[in-house]
Formats: sequence, structure tokens, C-alpha cells
Amino acid sequence: MGIPGGTEWLIILLIVLVLFGGKKLPELMGGLGKGIRSFRKGVSGSESDKAANGESLDDGNDRPKKIHNETKQ
Repeated sequence: MGIPGGTEWLIILLIVLVLFGGKKLPELMGGLGKGIRSFRKGVSGSESDKAANGESLDDGNDRPKKIHNETKQ
């Protein structure tokens, strides 16, 4: 199972069109676009807030974390 290809997307779009109709589809896509823009704005806002406060965007810890596997006997 991977990412849907061209035919699969076409089938998905056809099903959405049948379920919601041609009049409701532009409203749905507009709402989806607004949601995505809001999410991107929120993500970029948090990164710019960290940069404005002089904080690093990473935690500065480049070392791999140790995982302890303890078995109980």
C-alpha cells in the first residue's frame, strides 16, 4: 500500500463529487484551503516566535539517545 496514483485519485474525486454534489464541493475545498493556510501560519508563527526570542529551532542535542533494554527474570 502506497500513495494513491492517478486512477485512485480520480476515483476518490468521483466519490466525493457524488457524495457532496457540485454545488457543495467549492465550499468544501475553500474550507480545506483555509484550514491548511491557518496550519501553515501557525507553524511558521511558532518558528518565528522562537527565532525572535533567540531560541534555537533544534534542541542542540545531536547525540543519539540511549535505549535501555532491561529484562526481568
